[in-house]
Amino acid sequence: MPKAQETILEIDLNALKHNVTFIKSKLKSNTKFLAVVKAFAYGSDALEIAKFLKNINVDYFAVAYTDEGVALRDAGIETPILVLHPQPQNFKIIIERCLEPSIYSKRVLNDFIAVAEEQKQSNYPIHLKFNTGLNRLGFAETEVKSILNSLETTKAIKIKSLFSHLAASDDKNEKEFTINQIESFKRITQKVLNTLGYQPILHQSNTSGILNYPEAHFDMVRCGIGLYGFGNNIEINKSLKPIATLKTTISQIHSLKIGDSLGYNRAFIATKKTKTATLPIGHADGLNRLFGNGNGFVFVNGEKASIIGNVCMDMIMVNVTDIVCKEGDEVIVFGPKHSAENLAESINSISYELLSSVSQRVKRVFRR
Repeated sequence: MPKAQETILEIDLNALKHNVTFIKSKLKSNTKFLAVVKAFAYGSDALEIAKFLKNINVDYFAVAYTDEGVALRDAGIETPILVLHPQPQNFKIIIERCLEPSIYSKRVLNDFIAVAEEQKQSNYPIHLKFNTGLNRLGFAETEVKSILNSLETTKAIKIKSLFSHLAASDDKNEKEFTINQIESFKRITQKVLNTLGYQPILHQSNTSGILNYPEAHFDMVRCGIGLYGFGNNIEINKSLKPIATLKTTISQIHSLKIGDSLGYNRAFIATKKTKTATLPIGHADGLNRLFGNGNGFVFVNGEKASIIGNVCMDMIMVNVTDIVCKEGDEVIVFGPKHSAENLAESINSISYELLSSVSQRVKRVFRR
């Protein structure tokens, strides 16, 4: 790719294909693959990512909210789409756009049945989510009988899948907890299946679950962060390729004398002769203010340069005193050679947060 002349997020679709192939290699041939493309596909570009994944035969997509699913439909995606956290006021839109809601409480179930009946639906696909320990969303095991009773009163809906979510599948110290979650899910689903009379899809594994708990693959797996190049494990990361590279360029270089200050509130005071570079990227582009004052860093001509002073809305300044560089040179914020995980760790954060924070005003450039 040409050197960056502005702030861009370069997205490598070949790396995306590599990641899908690697993760699928861990599955049985008949295990379905759900790609999680919520939050603009973890900060990349949900529409382009989904179009690409559709062409390499993923079975399902998942988004967090209804509007995200609508955007995929508007882009021509016809693959089934699971909405993980639907809001009742959007149920009519969900039905109109053939989206499939996660139903996680009795209130939500009753509300969706009412809308589905009003819209004269028959066997509309829903996904029942059960809480097995994450304690975020989901029915309790004790509600199984009540759920089944509600389903017997209507022909408007039909269970497409039963699912749950692992809380600590990336943490070896929590193996016992994760095994208990898996066993709990098996027990709950068996109770449902004993009465239901047909076989919905069963799924529980996220990326770490796919990699660490093959016994929890069931009929389908849900892959999120793994698609984008991270496996929550140093060894696994060696087999994955980060798809996103955040690049920018040097706008101007300054030479500071001892005692000169830099940026808002004079947060940096030079204690020696210092050369700084100003870059056109700031907290409005997704670089948290916590990266300022020496916490974060970028790479200028392959050399690590600390972010100094406060992060501005549209700019940062970095220390390039010992780096050979000039105005117009390309700068890498994160990418395959300079991990987003490492940068995120500098402010006690995680790759998920850094990736999904990249602003939509940052231009996306696709490498195929």
